[in-house]
Amino acid sequence: MKKLLAMTISAAFATAGAQTLTSTGLNGVELGLTAGYANGLSGEAFVHAPNVVGPFGIKAGVSFTRAADAINDNSPLLPGISNPNDPNQTFGAAKSRGEVTESGSHTIASLDGTYGFGELTPGVDATVYAGARYGMFRSVENYGSNGTLGYSSSSFGVGGGLMVSYALTGNLSLVGDLGVDQFFNSTINTTTTAPDGSASSDSFATNEAGYADISNRFVRPGTVFKARIGVKTTF
Repeated sequence: MKKLLAMTISAAFATAGAQTLTSTGLNGVELGLTAGYANGLSGEAFVHAPNVVGPFGIKAGVSFTRAADAINDNSPLLPGISNPNDPNQTFGAAKSRGEVTESGSHTIASLDGTYGFGELTPGVDATVYAGARYGMFRSVENYGSNGTLGYSSSSFGVGGGLMVSYALTGNLSLVGDLGVDQFFNSTINTTTTAPDGSASSDSFATNEAGYADISNRFVRPGTVFKARIGVKTTF
Protein backbone atom coordinates (compact mmCIF):
# COMPACT_ATOMS: atom_id res chain seq x y z
CA MET A 1 0.00 0.00 0.00
CA LYS A 2 2.81 2.41 0.91
CA LYS A 3 4.61 1.57 -2.34
CA LEU A 4 1.43 2.24 -4.36
CA LEU A 5 0.94 5.59 -2.59
CA ALA A 6 4.54 6.63 -3.30
CA MET A 7 4.18 5.73 -6.98
CA THR A 8 0.93 7.72 -7.23
CA ILE A 9 2.54 10.83 -5.67
CA SER A 10 5.56 10.55 -7.98
CA ALA A 11 3.33 10.28 -11.04
CA ALA A 12 1.33 13.30 -9.92
CA PHE A 13 4.48 15.42 -9.55
CA ALA A 14 5.75 14.28 -12.96
CA THR A 15 2.44 15.20 -14.59
CA ALA A 16 2.41 18.59 -12.91
CA GLY A 17 5.98 19.23 -14.05
CA ALA A 18 5.13 18.36 -17.63
CA GLN A 19 2.10 20.66 -17.57
CA THR A 20 4.20 23.52 -16.21
CA LEU A 21 6.78 23.05 -18.98
CA THR A 22 4.05 23.08 -21.61
CA SER A 23 2.49 26.31 -20.38
CA THR A 24 5.62 28.37 -19.66
CA GLY A 25 8.36 26.85 -21.80
CA LEU A 26 9.46 27.63 -25.34
CA ASN A 27 6.68 25.74 -27.10
CA GLY A 28 5.42 27.48 -30.24
CA VAL A 29 8.83 28.72 -31.44
CA GLU A 30 8.48 30.44 -34.81
CA LEU A 31 10.88 30.57 -37.77
CA GLY A 32 10.19 33.18 -40.43
CA LEU A 33 11.39 34.67 -43.70
CA THR A 34 10.23 38.08 -44.92
CA ALA A 35 11.12 40.34 -47.84
CA GLY A 36 10.30 43.91 -48.76
CA TYR A 37 11.77 47.37 -48.37
CA ALA A 38 14.15 48.84 -45.78
CA ASN A 39 16.26 51.54 -47.47
CA GLY A 40 16.32 49.21 -50.48
CA LEU A 41 15.24 45.69 -51.35
CA SER A 42 15.59 43.75 -48.13
CA GLY A 43 15.07 40.33 -46.61
CA GLU A 44 15.10 39.03 -43.04
CA ALA A 45 15.26 35.66 -41.33
CA PHE A 46 14.07 35.49 -37.72
CA VAL A 47 13.38 33.11 -34.87
CA HIS A 48 10.76 34.03 -32.28
CA ALA A 49 9.97 32.41 -28.94
CA PRO A 50 6.61 34.08 -28.25
CA ASN A 51 5.66 32.80 -24.80
CA VAL A 52 8.74 32.80 -22.62
CA VAL A 53 6.92 34.49 -19.73
CA GLY A 54 3.20 34.77 -20.38
CA PRO A 55 2.66 36.94 -23.48
CA PHE A 56 6.28 38.19 -23.38
CA GLY A 57 8.82 36.63 -25.73
CA ILE A 58 12.17 37.03 -27.47
CA LYS A 59 12.90 37.51 -31.18
CA ALA A 60 16.28 37.41 -32.94
CA GLY A 61 16.79 38.22 -36.60
CA VAL A 62 19.31 38.98 -39.34
CA SER A 63 18.44 41.13 -42.34
CA PHE A 64 20.28 42.00 -45.54
CA THR A 65 19.64 44.98 -47.80
CA ARG A 66 21.18 45.68 -51.19
CA ALA A 67 21.74 49.44 -51.18
CA ALA A 68 20.86 50.94 -54.55
CA ASP A 69 22.09 54.36 -53.41
CA ALA A 70 25.49 53.76 -51.80
CA ILE A 71 27.23 57.08 -52.55
CA ASN A 72 25.75 60.58 -52.37
CA ASP A 73 25.35 61.72 -55.99
CA ASN A 74 25.98 65.34 -55.01
CA SER A 75 29.42 64.54 -53.61
CA PRO A 76 32.54 65.79 -55.41
CA LEU A 77 33.99 63.23 -57.79
CA LEU A 78 37.32 63.47 -56.01
CA PRO A 79 36.90 64.65 -52.38
CA GLY A 80 38.87 67.83 -51.68
CA ILE A 81 39.95 68.32 -55.31
CA SER A 82 36.94 68.78 -57.58
CA ASN A 83 34.51 71.68 -57.33
CA PRO A 84 31.32 70.47 -55.59
CA ASN A 85 29.37 73.29 -57.26
CA ASP A 86 30.21 72.05 -60.75
CA PRO A 87 27.58 69.43 -61.71
CA ASN A 88 29.99 67.87 -64.22
CA GLN A 89 32.39 66.99 -61.42
CA THR A 90 29.96 65.36 -59.02
CA PHE A 91 29.80 61.65 -58.39
CA GLY A 92 26.31 61.50 -59.88
CA ALA A 93 27.43 63.17 -63.12
CA ALA A 94 30.38 60.80 -63.45
CA LYS A 95 28.06 57.85 -62.80
CA SER A 96 25.68 58.97 -65.55
CA ARG A 97 28.65 59.16 -67.93
CA GLY A 98 29.63 55.59 -67.03
CA GLU A 99 32.93 56.62 -65.44
CA VAL A 100 32.14 55.12 -62.03
CA THR A 101 29.72 52.63 -60.47
CA GLU A 102 28.50 52.21 -56.89
CA SER A 103 27.48 49.27 -54.74
CA GLY A 104 26.58 48.79 -51.11
CA SER A 105 24.95 46.57 -48.53
CA HIS A 106 23.45 46.74 -45.05
CA THR A 107 23.54 43.71 -42.74
CA ILE A 108 21.61 44.15 -39.51
CA ALA A 109 21.35 41.86 -36.49
CA SER A 110 18.44 42.44 -34.10
CA LEU A 111 17.42 41.22 -30.66
CA ASP A 112 13.95 42.18 -29.45
CA GLY A 113 11.58 41.67 -26.61
CA THR A 114 8.06 40.94 -27.83
CA TYR A 115 4.52 41.18 -26.52
CA GLY A 116 1.77 39.11 -28.10
CA PHE A 117 -1.81 40.37 -28.19
CA GLY A 118 -3.08 36.91 -29.06
CA GLU A 119 -5.77 36.17 -31.61
CA LEU A 120 -7.52 39.41 -32.66
CA THR A 121 -9.96 37.67 -35.00
CA PRO A 122 -10.05 34.01 -36.08
CA GLY A 123 -6.68 33.19 -37.64
CA VAL A 124 -5.19 36.68 -37.11
CA ASP A 125 -2.77 37.61 -34.33
CA ALA A 126 -0.49 40.58 -33.63
CA THR A 127 2.83 41.07 -31.83
CA VAL A 128 4.74 44.24 -31.02
CA TYR A 129 8.52 44.19 -30.58
CA ALA A 130 11.35 46.52 -29.56
CA GLY A 131 15.05 46.08 -28.90
CA ALA A 132 18.66 46.55 -29.94
CA ARG A 133 20.24 46.66 -33.40
CA TYR A 134 23.76 46.17 -34.72
CA GLY A 135 24.33 47.26 -38.31
CA MET A 136 27.25 46.61 -40.65
CA PHE A 137 27.23 49.00 -43.60
CA ARG A 138 29.44 48.98 -46.71
CA SER A 139 29.71 51.09 -49.87
CA VAL A 140 32.15 51.06 -52.79
CA GLU A 141 33.01 53.55 -55.54
CA ASN A 142 34.40 51.57 -58.46
CA TYR A 143 36.45 53.48 -61.05
CA GLY A 144 37.28 50.39 -63.07
CA SER A 145 40.94 50.31 -64.07
CA ASN A 146 41.52 53.44 -61.95
CA GLY A 147 40.83 51.62 -58.69
CA THR A 148 38.16 51.68 -55.98
CA LEU A 149 37.30 53.61 -52.85
CA GLY A 150 35.46 51.64 -50.15
CA TYR A 151 33.69 52.63 -46.94
CA SER A 152 32.55 50.56 -43.97
CA SER A 153 30.98 51.28 -40.62
CA SER A 154 29.43 49.28 -37.79
CA SER A 155 26.78 51.02 -35.72
CA PHE A 156 24.53 50.25 -32.77
CA GLY A 157 20.90 51.25 -32.86
CA VAL A 158 17.42 50.67 -31.51
CA GLY A 159 14.17 49.76 -33.19
CA GLY A 160 10.66 48.44 -32.91
CA GLY A 161 7.63 47.46 -34.89
CA LEU A 162 4.48 45.41 -35.32
CA MET A 163 4.05 41.94 -36.81
CA VAL A 164 0.63 40.72 -37.89
CA SER A 165 0.13 37.14 -39.03
CA TYR A 166 -2.67 35.24 -40.73
CA ALA A 167 -2.87 31.47 -40.36
CA LEU A 168 -2.73 29.60 -43.69
CA THR A 169 -2.50 26.04 -42.38
CA GLY A 170 -1.98 24.38 -39.03
CA ASN A 171 1.59 25.63 -38.57
CA LEU A 172 2.17 27.98 -41.53
CA SER A 173 1.19 31.66 -41.48
CA LEU A 174 1.46 34.72 -43.67
CA VAL A 175 3.23 37.50 -41.76
CA GLY A 176 3.54 41.25 -42.31
CA ASP A 177 6.15 43.37 -40.54
CA LEU A 178 6.12 47.16 -40.20
CA GLY A 179 8.76 48.95 -38.15
CA VAL A 180 11.42 51.60 -37.77
CA ASP A 181 15.08 51.42 -36.73
CA GLN A 182 17.40 54.22 -35.65
CA PHE A 183 21.20 53.92 -35.93
CA PHE A 184 23.81 56.14 -34.28
CA ASN A 185 26.93 57.68 -35.82
CA SER A 186 30.13 55.68 -35.53
CA THR A 187 33.66 55.49 -36.89
CA ILE A 188 33.94 55.22 -40.67
CA ASN A 189 36.72 53.14 -42.24
CA THR A 190 37.94 53.79 -45.77
CA THR A 191 40.02 51.61 -48.09
CA THR A 192 41.57 52.94 -51.29
CA THR A 193 42.71 50.41 -53.88
CA ALA A 194 45.10 51.75 -56.53
CA PRO A 195 45.21 50.56 -60.17
CA ASP A 196 48.24 48.38 -59.34
CA GLY A 197 46.23 46.58 -56.63
CA SER A 198 47.96 48.18 -53.64
CA ALA A 199 45.62 49.33 -50.88
CA SER A 200 45.69 51.87 -48.09
CA SER A 201 43.26 52.30 -45.20
CA ASP A 202 42.16 55.11 -42.93
CA SER A 203 39.50 55.72 -40.31
CA PHE A 204 37.51 58.74 -39.21
CA ALA A 205 36.10 58.98 -35.68
CA THR A 206 32.91 60.93 -35.10
CA ASN A 207 34.79 63.84 -33.46
CA GLU A 208 37.59 63.93 -36.03
CA ALA A 209 38.14 66.59 -38.69
CA GLY A 210 36.87 65.38 -42.03
CA TYR A 211 34.24 63.07 -40.55
CA ALA A 212 31.32 65.23 -41.72
CA ASP A 213 32.52 65.18 -45.35
CA ILE A 214 33.05 61.40 -45.37
CA SER A 215 29.77 60.81 -43.57
CA ASN A 216 27.88 62.91 -46.12
CA ARG A 217 29.45 60.96 -48.99
CA PHE A 218 28.96 57.45 -47.55
CA VAL A 219 25.21 56.68 -47.69
CA ARG A 220 24.15 54.49 -44.79
CA PRO A 221 21.06 54.27 -42.59
CA GLY A 222 20.14 56.77 -39.92
CA THR A 223 16.41 56.25 -39.58
CA VAL A 224 15.11 53.20 -41.44
CA PHE A 225 11.43 52.58 -42.14
CA LYS A 226 10.78 48.97 -43.10
CA ALA A 227 7.87 47.06 -44.58
CA ARG A 228 8.21 43.35 -45.27
CA ILE A 229 5.92 40.41 -45.92
CA GLY A 230 6.64 36.69 -45.78
CA VAL A 231 5.83 33.45 -44.05
CA LYS A 232 6.53 31.85 -40.69
CA THR A 233 6.20 28.32 -39.42
CA THR A 234 5.44 27.35 -35.83
CA PHE A 235 6.85 24.31 -34.04
